[in-house]
Amino acid sequence: MVRDGRVPGGTVAGVAETRTAAPDQAHYRPGASPPRPAPTPMSRIATRPLFALVAALATIAAPADAGPHRPWTFAVSGDSRNCGNLVMPAIASAVHGEGADFYWHLGDLRRIRGIDEDYVRERRFTEARPSFDDYIRDAWPDFKAHQVKAFGDTPFFVGIGNHETIQPKTRGEFEREFEAMLDRPELKAQRVRDEKRLPPGMVGTARTYYHWIVDGIDFINLDNAVGDRFDDAQLAWFDAVVAAAISDRTVRTVVVGMHEALPHSLADHHSMCSSNDGILSGEKVYRKLVEAHKRGKHVYVLASHSHYYLENLYATKYWQDPRHGGVVLPGWIVGTAGAVRYPLPAEVAPGPGARSHVYGYLSGRVGADGDIAFTYHELTRADIDAALPPDYGPGDAAFCFEENPRLEEIGRSPAAPSCLAGEQEH
Repeated sequence: MVRDGRVPGGTVAGVAETRTAAPDQAHYRPGASPPRPAPTPMSRIATRPLFALVAALATIAAPADAGPHRPWTFAVSGDSRNCGNLVMPAIASAVHGEGADFYWHLGDLRRIRGIDEDYVRERRFTEARPSFDDYIRDAWPDFKAHQVKAFGDTPFFVGIGNHETIQPKTRGEFEREFEAMLDRPELKAQRVRDEKRLPPGMVGTARTYYHWIVDGIDFINLDNAVGDRFDDAQLAWFDAVVAAAISDRTVRTVVVGMHEALPHSLADHHSMCSSNDGILSGEKVYRKLVEAHKRGKHVYVLASHSHYYLENLYATKYWQDPRHGGVVLPGWIVGTAGAVRYPLPAEVAPGPGARSHVYGYLSGRVGADGDIAFTYHELTRADIDAALPPDYGPGDAAFCFEENPRLEEIGRSPAAPSCLAGEQEH
């Protein structure tokens, strides 16, 4: 869970304590629905006639503080390449079991650089291995069929990772392929509201960075998939969104999700530190979030990219240093949705809040005042076997547990700037 506390050398907004444990759907009301398998308001909307759907969308446009604040839950993880077709259905089953109101994917859907191991194990390829060209054409539709579909009527928000822009894939192709998911009713309605909340020209159309406010929680999905950075247009939009949240008394909490972790974290070896632009733009985002924290908002920062689970991500000397603000924001890496599993950074000791070679997801329990208690749910082989899609067999799950590790540390390119080096200077 996330509790108030301090890290030596800097104020911390929260300290983590871990306990193990279809794309076009319409809007939902957190906390208002009973746990699954009972139908939620979202699932009922999917079967309503058009006039009822319009009425539901009108609900979206209501002020963020409409109605009482009830506890509710959401789920998040990223990096579902390699074995995601087997792991994600198990995540979906667990998410349904705890009655989560939505699932948020932080990017890296498929490998793209090579054929995913789960893809070639589909029974349709028993007689003949698919070609790389066939795989490239089918990779994202196959992701929808095996991973998104598993979540049924649970709203699925999709982020973009660096593997979505590996040639021949591009950001533009991603936007076209996932247009319906990037233009979900919640996101479309939020853009309508933002016409009055944000400065002129900031709203735009459906794109890979977006936000939506529900029950006073502002969820912000960022895009650092290309060049390990946020571009200037996105930074300007982000500043406007957070400024609006700060001035909006009905917004109690800001939750930011992205693929690569912000700089000066415990995961600097595999983060926005891989480029100078990444360091500078990532620092700007962090400092803006510190401003929101100082103005009384709960702030949480989520990322994936590194294929392990790690909490207290920003409890580093750099952010503890008063010269850099002295504020440690609560942050997590949860890149454990099926990708080849990485070891922890050499400087991080294993424990409940730092786990390597695992599959699982993070759930957030929203409290009445907007604080969020996060819990990591690690999946077992039995969990994955129980949710195995029909076009896979037990031996395929065995591969994911026995042959999908990465035993060596992910190295930093010698030419890449080192955030850690900068930290040691101070």
